[in-house]
Amino acid sequence: MMLWLVFIDVESDEENVREKDPMIVNHIENIDEDLLGRVVSTEEEAYNLYNNYATRVGFSVRRGQKRYNTKKVLRQFSYLCSKEGFRLDSDPSELSKVSKLETRTGCEASIRFAFQDEDDTWKVSHFVPEHNHELAKPEERQFLRSNRKVSDSNLGVIKTMVGAGIRTTNTYSYLAEEVGGSQNVGFTKRDCYNVVNKEKMAMIEAGDAQSLMNLFKRKQAEDPMFFYTVQVDQENRMTNFFWRDGRSRIDYDCFGDVVVFDTTYRTNRYNMICAPFVGVNHHWKNVLFGCAFLLDEKTDSFIWLFETFLESMGGQKPKTIFTDQCQAMANGIQNIFPGVCHRLCSWHISQNAARNLGSHYGNQEFNHMFNKCLQGYCETELEFQSIWELMQDSHSNAYEQ
Repeated sequence: MMLWLVFIDVESDEENVREKDPMIVNHIENIDEDLLGRVVSTEEEAYNLYNNYATRVGFSVRRGQKRYNTKKVLRQFSYLCSKEGFRLDSDPSELSKVSKLETRTGCEASIRFAFQDEDDTWKVSHFVPEHNHELAKPEERQFLRSNRKVSDSNLGVIKTMVGAGIRTTNTYSYLAEEVGGSQNVGFTKRDCYNVVNKEKMAMIEAGDAQSLMNLFKRKQAEDPMFFYTVQVDQENRMTNFFWRDGRSRIDYDCFGDVVVFDTTYRTNRYNMICAPFVGVNHHWKNVLFGCAFLLDEKTDSFIWLFETFLESMGGQKPKTIFTDQCQAMANGIQNIFPGVCHRLCSWHISQNAARNLGSHYGNQEFNHMFNKCLQGYCETELEFQSIWELMQDSHSNAYEQ
């Protein structure tokens, strides 16, 4: 609606609009840009021509149809607005776990290139500039899907940092700080995760994955209670692994009331997350309930893992689960283990305190009160509350951090 109001103002008093907001005029001039008749040499040049135009205007591009002659030589191809058409209705007999948001509007904006025999070039033979939806604002255009790209320099930084064991989310935060905020990075955090996952999957050699599968099969032949499963992506590549043996199942039946789930460790070669499920037996010794290799720390991965773990244990949920502080993990627990008591591991809390409280954490008085609350040395809830409030009052600067 705002777009058409601007058009009316321009037609009636263009100079007035230029004085008030020259950016709006530039935006309108970009919309009026006519690409009909433009000539390029290759498909890549054609895509860049339309995608650059789309970025200036404020929409994302996707590829359209290609037409070939009887000799199977390409003669025409087109590009469309990403909101062209509508999604096909799925088969009502097939239940979908995820309801996808409808983002298409039937927009008819498009461009078509036709091959020119006389000089072996591609010429714009059809061009529709009008859109039936709101266009992206100038500050939003860098996040349009067809305009987002991880540059070679950023890719090098991502590979180096993730290879050193730094989490992807922290890597993205570093890149954002370097350019003055995420709005200047040129791609989203999800793009960063996608790049990391692609690199990891490319690194997992078929021989290593097959060796692991052979090990699982051999263990299952030796132990009828051995359980394993593998998650694959859309391209049928193995991404996440989980396994447990018969001894783990027996221990879980006896001592599975409390489970510690730890994602601190990573494998050396592929930098995958090594995530063991651990408990404590009647001798106060650690027992392993199962273990997983995860490609990432996304909610979907944790949901898959917790569902798999629950299946391997006959649907028996723990009463309490201890983890580190991770929102994606918490989402997975809430989804698969509703009603289970979820608590943070005291070791991770201590590490976060040491990392975030700086010099305050080295204060003897502060440490005494903090550890008394953390380690459960308070005999009553009232004593805990009293010491906690005293710690806040005495060290308000540390608490505010």
